[in-house]
Amino acid sequence: MDPRIDKLLKLPKKQKIALLVAVVAIEAAALYLGLCQPKQKELQELRTKLDGVQTEVQEKQKIANNLPKLKREYQQLQKDLENALTELPNQKEIPSLLTSITSVGKNAGLDFLLFRPRPEVPKDFYADVPVDISVSGSFHSVANFFTAVGNLPRIVNITDVSFADIKSSGGRTSVRVNCLATTFRFLDKKEIKDEKKK
Repeated sequence: MDPRIDKLLKLPKKQKIALLVAVVAIEAAALYLGLCQPKQKELQELRTKLDGVQTEVQEKQKIANNLPKLKREYQQLQKDLENALTELPNQKEIPSLLTSITSVGKNAGLDFLLFRPRPEVPKDFYADVPVDISVSGSFHSVANFFTAVGNLPRIVNITDVSFADIKSSGGRTSVRVNCLATTFRFLDKKEIKDEKKK
């Protein structure tokens, strides 16, 4: 037999047990470091990943639970957009809007002395459409005209109002009113791009 093995076999029982315990401990440590520790690290990474996926699933579930509410809000926004579109005309509707302003003035009993559109003033997504207006008639007719313009379905702002040539004749007072009527229109995507290039 090998002399080293003989030497081990001749050791006292306590030393044999200590040697056996040391060998088993070394093998256990080698198994732990070689097999268990990498698997534990992999398990920890998978748990972290699972936590992340579960959090993402919970967030998606919240969104899914809110879907009916979001659909209702979307439909409401669509209605609001349609209402906004009726208040801000597109290019095709501007002439009819300007015609309706003159009709309102004539129905109020005013005579139009000047109705001159100015060049449009482009903004971010809309353009100002200013029109110089000069009318003559009674104070009451002018007030009715301004009220009727305010009640139009489209947005029309009346600014720069000035009164001139106030005359009394036969118990009636007539006045000439100069003002700036400004309406607005949406710019289409091509117009917005062209404006940004300028």
